[in-house]
Amino acid sequence: MALNTPRGWLITYDITHPKRLARLHRFLVKHATPVQYSVFHFEGSTAQMGRLMDDIDSRIDPSTDDVRGYQLPERLSIDTLGRGSLPGNALVLSATSPSLQQLLARPTKLPTTRS
Repeated sequence: MALNTPRGWLITYDITHPKRLARLHRFLVKHATPVQYSVFHFEGSTAQMGRLMDDIDSRIDPSTDDVRGYQLPERLSIDTLGRGSLPGNALVLSATSPSLQQLLARPTKLPTTRS
């Protein structure tokens, strides 16, 4: 896949200082979709993700904070438990990342196996 091909990314963070946490959250909401607390979905090329991570790096303390970016595979399998992040029948559409809908979907009960 070319470096300029859009793809889905998960950005996760653990920020130790409340003010930095609030600033980073406000920044990320402008560039990515919140999935859960401290977890965002970003759509963009590898170069765009690199620039975003550079911008994030200037907003954190690397000695105490932790930020990670994970490239999502084209075929994504998700198991969820508990309540989902979208209210009711809300729908999120994404032309470049069909996995975003899966990330935000209400959980389904997983089949159980009995021995």
